[in-house]
Amino acid sequence: MTSEPCDGCGRAVGIAGGIANLWTFGGDASEGLALEFEDGSEYLLCYDCIERLPEDARAEDVAALCGE
Repeated sequence: MTSEPCDGCGRAVGIAGGIANLWTFGGDASEGLALEFEDGSEYLLCYDCIERLPEDARAEDVAALCGE
């Protein structure tokens, strides 16, 4: 499994899939989600940061969480 930093807190977020998991059937679980918004912005967030967002999150909410 590979990892990328969370855009919110900077913690490493495990990303399941890809060639590294081709022959493993154990079901590596992702540790976050990539969120894409209508304005074209994208953010990779860990589940803890996603829980901090409001119910109908918008790009502005994520940007505020990320300190942008």
